[in-house]
Amino acid sequence: MAILSSLRRRSAAISVAAVAGATAVGVCLAVSSASAGTLSGSLYRDPSSAVVRWVAANPGDSRTAVIRDKIASQPQARWFANFNPSTVQSEVSGFIGAANAAQQIPVLAVYEITNRDCGGASAGGAPDLNQYQTWVSNFARGLGNQTVIIILETDSLALLTCLSAAEINARNQAISTATRTIKSGNPNAKVYLDGGHSTWNSAGETANRLRAAGVQYADGFFTNVSNYNSTSSEANFGRAVISALNGMGISGKRQVIDTSRNGGASGDWCGDDNTDRRIGQYPTTNTGDGNIDAYLWVKPPGEADGCRFTAGSFQPDLAFSLANGAPNPPTTTPPTTPPPTTTPPTTTPPTTTPPTTPPPNTTPPAGDGCYASIAVNQWAGGFTASVTVTAGKSDINGWTVTVALPGGAVTSAWNAQVSGTSGTVGFTNVSYNGRVLGRQSTTFGFQGTGTGPGVLADCVTS
Repeated sequence: MAILSSLRRRSAAISVAAVAGATAVGVCLAVSSASAGTLSGSLYRDPSSAVVRWVAANPGDSRTAVIRDKIASQPQARWFANFNPSTVQSEVSGFIGAANAAQQIPVLAVYEITNRDCGGASAGGAPDLNQYQTWVSNFARGLGNQTVIIILETDSLALLTCLSAAEINARNQAISTATRTIKSGNPNAKVYLDGGHSTWNSAGETANRLRAAGVQYADGFFTNVSNYNSTSSEANFGRAVISALNGMGISGKRQVIDTSRNGGASGDWCGDDNTDRRIGQYPTTNTGDGNIDAYLWVKPPGEADGCRFTAGSFQPDLAFSLANGAPNPPTTTPPTTPPPTTTPPTTTPPTTTPPTTPPPNTTPPAGDGCYASIAVNQWAGGFTASVTVTAGKSDINGWTVTVALPGGAVTSAWNAQVSGTSGTVGFTNVSYNGRVLGRQSTTFGFQGTGTGPGVLADCVTS
């Protein structure tokens, strides 16, 4: 997947744009007084992000320890910025499946709107709005049914200077339709629209643009992806936007704030040369503010803005500059007792380390057909498993994987229909993930009591 980025705005007259990065899916949604927002749970750390790959490839670099401990250790958004309608569903499904298996909430940044960035450093997107809706529909089919966070189209509402009145209306309709399409694909998806930032458009103007783009169908709005404003400034701005929306009869909307690079000085927009900035508050859903659902790292720290380096490219010097001297991330004390032997409730599953994917457990087909690989997280009395189904050289239009569970029982599953609970258990595709293109993959998962599966018995096509 290409990694994009762009300029940033400090005011309505000075251009700023968005970004895109690589990496981060879902778990449970619950109203929680501890969080104060509407989200509760740990965020997903993508083990294949650009910064994680760099750290793994450069163990002896003098910058590695700081970048590893303060950036690569943290959950960040995965950007979906390539116009790939034929493969986006399987890419999303695989990412979501890994997050589900880790019992964590993923953050996905959708960056595909037509005439993206008004032709700036991150120009691109869908060729037209009809094709955009096709892409969004395929994207939504891969979202599963657990909680995911969707950052929908950075700068799409704050940056309108290149659009005519008719084009603005068409964009508003496209974003409103995209929001409802995503919500229909996964009712547990939390969708946030573009709110710019506190030094761009006014709160009243931002609220007007959000209303025109269908924020009434979304969960709220995001700010600061395209700038470095302090969290307190963004929170004050967000309260003003929410108040304006309430005055329009649109209530219950909340904010998420990008804190990935707002821990130091502000100033010129370009982060490629500025050495006074630092990473901000570490990502969390525990904001302590009833108006704010999460502090997120939407723009991945260390990815360039496009003024000195290629937009979106990972630059270790930038990452080190942001992380060096910044506070260490908060630590959590491991539990002193093992997880319960009964099945964890679906709203509060145990947090586990994202599994690594072992070699396939079934023989890859020489020609057509499918094969499967499995990753298991086992604890005393229970387990979760993530299974990747890969097509042979030709497309498949349905699959069934059978799993041997001699000492366990399935209690729940996602992205698959289950036949049986113990012994030999069958998992068959659901409506949105049965078609897998040749040499492409999709993912499903399941949870159970007892011991996890020993081997995959078979993968067959329908």
